[in-house]
Amino acid sequence: MIKGSNVALADLSSDVGSVIVSLGWSSPTGEGDADVSVLLLDASGKVRSDSDFYFYNHPVAADGSVQLLGKTPTADGSEDRISFDLTAVPSGVDRIVVAASRYEGARFGELEDVRITLADAAGESLMRFAVDDAGSVTAVIFGELYRRGEGWKFRAVGQGYETGLAGLAADFGVDIEDDAVADADAEAGLDAAEADAQADATTLVPLEESPQATLEAIPAPRRSDSEVVEPKRSTTRPRTAKKKVILPKTVKKTLAENDSWKTARLFPVSALKSDRDREMRATSVLLSVMAQVPEFSRRLTAGFGAPAGRMETFTEVSMPHGDSPRRPDGVIRVERAGKLWTALVETKTNGNALKAEQVQAYMDIAARRGYEAVITLTNDVALEGSPLVDVKIDKRRKHKVALWHLSWAEVTYQAQMLIRHEGVSNAAHAWLLQELLHYLQHENSGCHGFQNMGSAWVPVRNGLDDETLCQGDARALEVVESWERLIRQVCLRLGGELGQKVLPVQRAKRGTDPNERRNCLADQLCLDGRIQAELRIDGTPGVLAVNADLRTGKLRTSIEIPAPEQGYPLSWAKRLVRRLAEAPADLHVESLVDSETGGPRGTLERLRPEPADLLPKDNGTKITGFRLSLLKSMGSGRGNAETGFIRSVDDAVHRFYTNVVVHLDAPTARRTPSKERAAAG
Repeated sequence: MIKGSNVALADLSSDVGSVIVSLGWSSPTGEGDADVSVLLLDASGKVRSDSDFYFYNHPVAADGSVQLLGKTPTADGSEDRISFDLTAVPSGVDRIVVAASRYEGARFGELEDVRITLADAAGESLMRFAVDDAGSVTAVIFGELYRRGEGWKFRAVGQGYETGLAGLAADFGVDIEDDAVADADAEAGLDAAEADAQADATTLVPLEESPQATLEAIPAPRRSDSEVVEPKRSTTRPRTAKKKVILPKTVKKTLAENDSWKTARLFPVSALKSDRDREMRATSVLLSVMAQVPEFSRRLTAGFGAPAGRMETFTEVSMPHGDSPRRPDGVIRVERAGKLWTALVETKTNGNALKAEQVQAYMDIAARRGYEAVITLTNDVALEGSPLVDVKIDKRRKHKVALWHLSWAEVTYQAQMLIRHEGVSNAAHAWLLQELLHYLQHENSGCHGFQNMGSAWVPVRNGLDDETLCQGDARALEVVESWERLIRQVCLRLGGELGQKVLPVQRAKRGTDPNERRNCLADQLCLDGRIQAELRIDGTPGVLAVNADLRTGKLRTSIEIPAPEQGYPLSWAKRLVRRLAEAPADLHVESLVDSETGGPRGTLERLRPEPADLLPKDNGTKITGFRLSLLKSMGSGRGNAETGFIRSVDDAVHRFYTNVVVHLDAPTARRTPSKERAAAG
C-alpha cells in the first residue's frame, strides 16, 4: 500500500473477524527498537477514556478486543504483533489507531525497513505498508482500522510526531501523568507501592491469600456479551514511564517436619512411564489450565487468530477420517457472539518429532469440518520460513486452515511472565500457573524444550577437526538451523527469568531471505569453525554476543559498551572496574579504540589494582568503548545432558548475564516529557 490509501478487509479475506497487525523495523547496530501502542477512538476522534490507550503499561483489553502480543524475531530484526478481535470492539469505537514510539531521544530515521503488515485469522498476510519518510520523528502512526457500515477498512497513515508517546497520546485525548511529578511524590515520602497503585490502575500488587501466590493485577473480569458497560473516566492517569513491578513477599516457612516431605501436587509426574503417557498428561494439564486461566490462554492463542470468549478444551477426541478415525491429542473451542473458533492440537514430548502424515490428516479433517487451525506443540522451535513439517494445502477449498506451532519453551515463558512479573486476575489462577510450571519443569514431564543438536552435530565437528568439511555441505546447514533454534530458546528462558524482552539479533541486509542468510552462516562455519549469535536484552547497555568455536571447544560470551560522553578515560576505567567488583576475576576487559591496532586488554584480576592499564599508550588514541568477555569450555555432546553443548550454552549466557551484565549501567529509563513540555514541543 501507499501512504493515504485504504482497503476494505472483506475484499482481502473472508476471515477477518480477528486480525494480527505487525509493526516491524530493523537496525544496523542491532540495538534499535521501539514500542507499539493502540488507541480506540470514538466518532469525535478522541478516546472515550484513558483505558482506551493500550501500550507497555496497559497491554490487554478486558474484553479481548486488543492484545499487545510482544515481539517475535524475524530475518532482519523483530516484529511487534497486536491481536485485534474486531467482533469484540465496542460499538462506540469508530477508529483504531496503531502507532509506535521511540525513547531516550532516538528517532525513527535511525531504523530501516519501518513497516506495518496485516494478516487474517489464518495467518495469511493481506497487506504491507512501508513508512519511508520517518526522518527525525520520535513517534509514528502507522495506520488505522476504521468502520465502514458493517465492516472494517484499513488506511495507511505514516504520520510522524516529534513529541513521542506522550504527545501522540495527548493529541487523542489521553490524560498523561507527569512522570516528574509522580517521582517527586515518591521522594516526598509516599510509599512506592501506594504511589504506583495511584499512578497506574494496572500496577501489580502482592497477594496475601496464599504463600504460593505470586502477583495479582487489577484487570476487570470478562463480562458477558449482553452487558453494556460505559467506560468510566478514571481518576488516575496512565504513566508512560515504565511500570514498576512489586515482587511477592517472602514465602512463609513450610510446616513440613523435614525436607523428605513432598508437597502435594495438582499435576503429579512421578507415575509417567512412557512417551505416550507423557504426551497425554502434558496435553491434558496444559489445556485444562488454559480453560481456567483466561489471561494465560489469550497469551497462547491470540496470535493464532482466536477470539476472546468462553473457552472449552478437550482431549482424545475421535474424528472420522477415511477407513480409520483419527484422535488428535486435543481440541480447543472458543465461543464468541454465537460463533465458534476451533483448533486441533497435536502434542509431542521428549525428542519425539512430528509426523508429516499425521499433521496432514489433521489439516484435512479441520478443512472438512470448517475448523480454523491446527496447532502443533513440541520441544522443537520453529524457524521463520522453515516449517517443522510440510503439508499440502488444497487451494480449491474455500475454507482456509492455519497451521501454527508452539514450543514447550514458549508455554513455560508465557506462564513465567504472568505469575512472576506481570500478574494474573486472582490467587487461584496464580496457583494453577505455578502448578503448571512445576509440571513443565519437572525432569520427568518431557516438556523441556529444544534439547538435541541433531544427527549432523558430531559429523560436522569431526569434519572441522580433520579439515574435511567443505562449503555447501548440507550437514553444516543443519547445525546452523539447530543453533538458531537453541538461541531462540535461550532467549525465552532468560526472558522468563528476567521478565524482560530478550530477542536474537539478526544483522541481515534488508530483504534477505532467511534461508539465504542461513546458507551464508553455514559457509562461514565451514571456513572458520565458528557459529555466532547476538541477544538484545531490554534494559542493558549493549548487545550480548555468543560465539562457539567448534575447533577449540570454547564458548565466548561478550558485550560491548560505549564510552561515556563526558569525563576522562581514566575515570571511565576506574568506574568500570568498581562496578565489576563482584564479577569473575577471569573476566576479560578490552578497550575499544579508534585505531586499527586495537586497545589494551587484560583480566579483571590484573586490572583491579591498576585500572590505568586500560588506557592506550598513545595519548592521541581515543577510547570508543569497552568489550567484556568470558570464556568457558563447551559441552561436546549434542544433547542437553550435563556435558552437552545445549546445557553449556544456556549456562554460559546465564552466568555472563548474572555475573557481568547486571553490574553495568543500564540505559537511561524511558521517560517522556510532562504534558506542558510536550505541548510546547
